[in-house]
Amino acid sequence: MRGGVTIVDPSTTFIGADVGPIGTDCWIAPSTHIRGTTTIGKGVRIDTGVVLRDVHISDDVLIKPHSVLTNAIIGERARVGPFSHCRPGTRLDEDARVGNFVETKKTHLMAGAKANHHAYLGDASIGANANIGAGTITCNYDGVNKYRTTIEANAFIGSDTQLVAPVTVGRDAYVGSGTTVTKDVPRSALALSRTKQINIEGWADRFREAQKKRKNRASTKSDS
Repeated sequence: MRGGVTIVDPSTTFIGADVGPIGTDCWIAPSTHIRGTTTIGKGVRIDTGVVLRDVHISDDVLIKPHSVLTNAIIGERARVGPFSHCRPGTRLDEDARVGNFVETKKTHLMAGAKANHHAYLGDASIGANANIGAGTITCNYDGVNKYRTTIEANAFIGSDTQLVAPVTVGRDAYVGSGTTVTKDVPRSALALSRTKQINIEGWADRFREAQKKRKNRASTKSDS
């Protein structure tokens, strides 16, 4: 604190004996635990309830509330959380982002890549400026072995995508929402695996009417 670190509530903040330097102009909120050989650069903001163990954090990083990071490397200006879980082997390069309820493990997000909502990225390489949509998962485990997923630079992965490793999505490619990717996607291609949507006109009205008649018949039987 004498060196320019703001610790909002020292009585609820735990900093382990082996923690390395904490840079100037850092801000550490209450109920934060910093453990192991963690090092923290300058201008970092660590919000409420964050747990860090053996993490290297570069300058100007923001760790939002209730995120847990273990054995990870966080590059300059990266953003993590809230409620993110960066497991061992996670690496975020400069300006990368992982957001609400995103879990990473042995995964490298390169500069500017982002996964902002509800995703699992395990054993993956995410290229620069790639976008990972909400609900995306890398299916990295077949019950016996782990496999890697590679997503190259500027690729766009639509929401609710499953990437069945080992698989590569090429540079500048798009994967449509709701797709299960089981083979490589070439550069600049669009991958889709949806079934065709069918609209049955008037079905809902007929269904509700049938349910109403069934309910009336059941009521008549019980009265008799």
